[in-house]
Amino acid sequence: MFSMLFLLSFLFFLANSGEAAVPYTTVDANAAACLGFATGMAAKPSSACCDGLQQLAQTVKSVEDKKAICRCLKVGAKSLGIQDRFLSRIPRA
Repeated sequence: MFSMLFLLSFLFFLANSGEAAVPYTTVDANAAACLGFATGMAAKPSSACCDGLQQLAQTVKSVEDKKAICRCLKVGAKSLGIQDRFLSRIPRA
């Protein structure tokens, strides 16, 4: 359920934003598995979450890519109730 909301919110904002260096669909596809942990519904990040974030990190080619990913994640965080205290506990990709 949350994954679907995550995807739909990113698709909505993608449709209402300019062309991103990294498409929102790429960001949400790779970060969707982290939603349970980021909202406090799961005790720890899943291996799918870590794998997705590693794949997302590999798509970064420039500072603009990093900024685009950050914008996508901020939009999703605001609309889905993601808690910063959980995000800081996700291992670095």
